[in-house]
Amino acid sequence: MNSRITLLIISFLYLFSQTSCKKDELLTDSSTTLSFSTDSILFDTVFVTIGSVTKNFKIYNTYDQPLKISNIRLGGGSNSNFRVNVNGTPGYNFNDLEIRAGDSAWVFVEVTVDPNSQILPYVIEDSLLFETNGNLQKVNLAAWGQNAHFIVANRNLNPTSSSSIRYALIDTNLNASITWDNTLPYVIYGGYAVIDSSQTLTINAGTQIHFNKSAGLWVYKSGSLKVKGTKLDPVVFQGLRRESSFADEPGQWDRIWINDGGVNEIEYAIIKNGFIGLQTETISDPALPTSLKITNTIVKNMSGLGVLSRAFTITGGNNVFANCGQYCAAFTIGGTYDFTNCTFANYWTNGQRSTPAFYLNNYATNNNVDVHVPMDAKFKNCIIYGNNDNEIEVDMIKSSSDSVYKFSNLLVKADKKHDTGNANYVQVIRNTDPNFTETSKNKYTLEIGSPAINFGDASFVVGIPFDLDGALRILGSAPDLGAYEKQ
Repeated sequence: MNSRITLLIISFLYLFSQTSCKKDELLTDSSTTLSFSTDSILFDTVFVTIGSVTKNFKIYNTYDQPLKISNIRLGGGSNSNFRVNVNGTPGYNFNDLEIRAGDSAWVFVEVTVDPNSQILPYVIEDSLLFETNGNLQKVNLAAWGQNAHFIVANRNLNPTSSSSIRYALIDTNLNASITWDNTLPYVIYGGYAVIDSSQTLTINAGTQIHFNKSAGLWVYKSGSLKVKGTKLDPVVFQGLRRESSFADEPGQWDRIWINDGGVNEIEYAIIKNGFIGLQTETISDPALPTSLKITNTIVKNMSGLGVLSRAFTITGGNNVFANCGQYCAAFTIGGTYDFTNCTFANYWTNGQRSTPAFYLNNYATNNNVDVHVPMDAKFKNCIIYGNNDNEIEVDMIKSSSDSVYKFSNLLVKADKKHDTGNANYVQVIRNTDPNFTETSKNKYTLEIGSPAINFGDASFVVGIPFDLDGALRILGSAPDLGAYEKQ
C-alpha cells in the first residue's frame, strides 16, 4: 500500500513538473502579437533644438506563456529625431526583450526637432517597430516642430554671489529701438532677456513669447517696454511647453521685471502661467521717474503674484488679475496707482492660499523700523473677490496729505472696515457674489443678476469707453464694475 501511494505521488510530481516547464516555455507561434496601451505617440508643438516632455506607453504580453520580442527599433535609426528608452535602457535598436506571461514593459519617448527655414509649424514622423515571432508591428511617432527666435542667457550678473542672475541682452548691438513681430515665436531660455538702459523694445500684435522655468523679461533702469497687442491679436507671455496639459499650469517661468526710468506700456496682452506676472520697482535711483500704463490685459495663473509693485507709478484700465497662489495684486512701499474697471479675482485651487487677492501698503521696513513712503492710490469701478473669507488688506501706517487711498464704486469680499462707513470707501457692495461666468476656467464676465451690473460711475469710464471684450460701455448711464460690461 505504501509503495503504491509513493508511486502515485511521484507520478503526480512528474506531471506537475512537465506542465510547469511547458508553461514557462517561450511562445513561438507565428500568430503571436503584442498589445500596446496606444498605437501612436503625438507631441504637440515642440520648439526646435529644445527637447520635448517625456511620453510613455506600455507593451503587454496577454498570453499565459512568456514571449520574446526579437527586435525593437526606431524606423529612422540613429538619425531619428526621436529618442527611446525601453525598460530603463536608452537606444534606438533593442534585441531579445523577454516579457513574462501576463506582464508588461515600459517604453519612454522624447523628441528634439531640428531647425529649418519654415515659418509655420511642420510635422516630423517616425515609428517604433516591434518584431515578434516573425510578426512586425509598429507604434507611430509624430511631432509638430516650430522654428523660433531664441534668446539664451549667456552672461552672469554678480557671478560670485549666491544671487547671481543669468541674462542675455535682447540686442547685443545696443540699438535704441528693437521690434519683435509675430512672424516667429520668441523663446527666452535659461535666464532673463534684458532691455538695457535707453533701449525700447516694441512687441507687435500677435507675438508669442515663451519662457523656460528660470527665464523672464527684464526691463532694466531707463529701458522701456511697449506691448502693442490688439483684441483679436494679443501679445502672449507664457511658458515653454505647448502640450495641452501645460495650458493652465502655474509657475512655468519667472516674471516680467520693470525698473525705473523708462516709459512702459502694455496694451492687450495675456500674461499667464508664471511665478510673478509683473514686478515693478525702483532698483537704483529714487529720483528716476517710474511709469507703466497697462490696459486690456489679463494676468492669470501665477504661482506667486499677478502684480508686485514697489514705489511705482501704474495706471490701469480694463484688466483682469486672477488665479494666483498669493496676491493677485500687491501695491507696496507707496507709489501712485490709478485703476479703473479692473477685476481682481482669486479662486486659487492649487493649494492653500493664506493671502488676500489684493494688498496695499505705504511703508518699507528697514532694520525692523517701518519707514513711511508717500502713496496716492485710486481704484474705481473695480471688483475684488475670491474664495477666501477676506480678499483685501490695506496696511497703512500713516494717513496724511501725502499718503491717501480711495476705493470708489467697489464690489469686495471683506470685513466691515472696508465698507462705505469708512471715508476711503465710496459706494461699496460687500460680500455679495459677483456671479462670474466660470471661475474654474478664468471666465470673469458677469452673469445676469450680478450686483456689479450698473453699479459703476459713468464719469470714470470716459477714457475707456469699451470693455476688455471690445463692448461699448453705456456712457451717460451707470456702467458695470470690473473689466467686462454685461451686454
